[in-house]
Amino acid sequence: MKKILTIILTITTIMGLCACGNSAESANSASADAASGEAELKEITFCLDWTPNTNHTGIYVADALGYFEDAGIKVNIVQPPEDGAELMCASGQAQFAVSAQDTIAAAFDSDEPLEVTCVATLLQHNTSGIISRAGDGIDTPAGLEGKTYSTWQSPIEIAMLENVMLADGADFSKVTLIPNDITDEAAALSANQTDAVWVFYGWSGINAELSGVETDYWNFSDINEIFDYYTPMLIANNEFLEENPEVAKAFLAAAAKGYEYAIENPQEAADMLIEGDTTGSLVGSEELVYASQEWVNEQYISDAPYWGYITPERWDDFYSWLYENSLTERDLSGQFYSNEYLSE
Repeated sequence: MKKILTIILTITTIMGLCACGNSAESANSASADAASGEAELKEITFCLDWTPNTNHTGIYVADALGYFEDAGIKVNIVQPPEDGAELMCASGQAQFAVSAQDTIAAAFDSDEPLEVTCVATLLQHNTSGIISRAGDGIDTPAGLEGKTYSTWQSPIEIAMLENVMLADGADFSKVTLIPNDITDEAAALSANQTDAVWVFYGWSGINAELSGVETDYWNFSDINEIFDYYTPMLIANNEFLEENPEVAKAFLAAAAKGYEYAIENPQEAADMLIEGDTTGSLVGSEELVYASQEWVNEQYISDAPYWGYITPERWDDFYSWLYENSLTERDLSGQFYSNEYLSE
C-alpha cells in the first residue's frame, strides 16, 4: 500500500512540474512574441474619400512611424467603392472613413439614419470656396452673375451659392450652370472651359498657384459663418464604437500623433504620404504635395483645443440651417457626432 501511495505521489508531482513548465514556456513565448512585435494586432480598415492627399497625411504618418502598431492596431488604408466611403463604413466593411458634414446629411435624414458617427475632424475649418480667373470680376459672389459655373447639382451646393449671392445683392438665376466633370481646375480655367468652380483651396488652389494660373478666390465660411461646417471629417461604424471603444480611442490617439508630427515636420510627413500612396496618383505631383502640406498644416488644429475636436455649436448651426431651408426633412442638429473618443 505504501508503495502504491509513493508511486501516485511521484506521478502527481511529475505532472505538476510538467504543467508548470508548459505554463512558463507559454508565458515566455507570449512575452517573446510581444517583444518581437509578433503579438496579434487589431485590424482596422480605413476608407479614404478620394485618392490620397494632404488631408490624409496624418494617417500615413501614424502608419509609417509605427504609432498604430504601438497602439496594438494594424491599419489597412483603402480607396472608396463606387457607392461611397460612408456606406462601406456603415456596413462594417470599414471601421473608419473620411466624409464631410454636408455630403453625409442626406444619409442621416432618414427613418433609418446611416449607422455611423463623426468622431473627429481632419481640418478645423471649411477651406472650400469658389475659384475663378483673375480679373473676371468673380472675386465676390455677386461676380457670378452672367458667368458660367461648373456644378455638381447638389441641392446644398446650390442653396449655399444662392445664399451668398443674395447677401451680396446678386441673383443666382443669372448664373449659367454646366456639369462639373473637371479634374484639373487650373487647367479648366486656363482653357476657358468654365468661369468658376468650387474647390478646396489646400489642394486645387495651391495647384493653381504652382501652375502659374492667376486666380481670384473666396471662402464660403468667410462670407457666412454658418458655412464653416466640418469637411473633411472622420466617421466610424456605430457597432464598432459600441463594441470596441478603447480600440477606437487608441486609433484616434495614434492618428492625432500623426497629424501633430506632420505639423512639426511637413517635408518628412509629405514624403511619408507619397511613399505610402499605393494608388500611384501622387507620382509626378511631389511639388504640389510639399506646397499643399505647408499650407494645410495650419488647418489641422488651427484654433481648436486639440486635434479632431468638433465644436457642437458649429455642427448644430449648419444642420439647423439645412432644416430651416428645407434641405432636410428632419433637424439633424445635436446628433451623429461625438468628441468622447478623442484625447485632449
